[in-house]
Amino acid sequence: MIICQTPFRVSFFGGGTDFPEWYEENGGSVISTSIDRYCYISCRHLPPFFEHKHRIVYSCIENIKNYDEIKHPAVKGVLSYLKQVEGVEIHYNADLPANSGLASSSSFTVGLLHSLLALRGQRIQPKQLAQTATHIERDIIQEVVGCQDQIAAAYGGFNLITFQKKYEHTVVPIIIDKKRLNTLQQRLVLYFTGFSRFASAIEAAKVKKINANKNILQTLQAMVSEAVSILSNPKKSLDEFGKLLDEAWCCKKGLSDNVSLPQIDHMYTLAKSAGAKGGKLLGAGGGGFLLLYADVAAQVRIKEKLKDYICVNFRFEHQGSRIVLYKPDGF
Repeated sequence: MIICQTPFRVSFFGGGTDFPEWYEENGGSVISTSIDRYCYISCRHLPPFFEHKHRIVYSCIENIKNYDEIKHPAVKGVLSYLKQVEGVEIHYNADLPANSGLASSSSFTVGLLHSLLALRGQRIQPKQLAQTATHIERDIIQEVVGCQDQIAAAYGGFNLITFQKKYEHTVVPIIIDKKRLNTLQQRLVLYFTGFSRFASAIEAAKVKKINANKNILQTLQAMVSEAVSILSNPKKSLDEFGKLLDEAWCCKKGLSDNVSLPQIDHMYTLAKSAGAKGGKLLGAGGGGFLLLYADVAAQVRIKEKLKDYICVNFRFEHQGSRIVLYKPDGF
């Protein structure tokens, strides 16, 4: 039996520049952090006493004889990539809902790949884990996804991620004084919009408009360096980070008509009227979680304004995908 715990992530700046269609010609970078909300993958070799060979349990249950029959695209992609011969049973659980902008699909792919390799007794380093998960999502499943989420899930931490050719990347931890980092965490909060969405369709529309959105993407990319400067300089107010989030969100909405919705814009307007300095919708857009930056006093007022929405506090985490239980079985 293997249990793998893989974090979700919050992306702050640079989203959209993590697509090879963009960064291979223009460069790309993002600032993101993994958070203490996780997906959990448990897997084991399936005892050979059943008519089916593989059993996959998520929001559905699939009992199948060959992985070619699997309906879940990521499970099918990972098992196909690994050429899985032995029967396996896979269970998925998560702290937060899928399709909500926290990179749940990439965390799932990273966690599943990590789990099945561990079941074979194989170790994998974060870089290879991220690159292989990206290859599975983009090339095998053929999802229209960027390359930041797999990295955030595999490595963990609060990082500046820079993209190079194909799926090459560098990950540099952002050094922030502990007290300043705690203050930043206290001023960030998530609200669930109530809408879930499939990111691939939204991202596909953005990719088609990459050339038309060149100026916007260049502006979003420039904000990455500005954000690093704010975070790294203790003389600068963290409120500047919040204000920059607001600028980036206004900019990001120009990438596609599907990035936001009137209901989400209304939520954001209410939050700002209650004292939020800034924020953004996480992930591709169209639903999921709204990230807000606000001091503690303002958060009390925001909670009243957004009382009909679920509020999620979180902390940064620094470990990334990891095996939390390894127990060899007899099959």
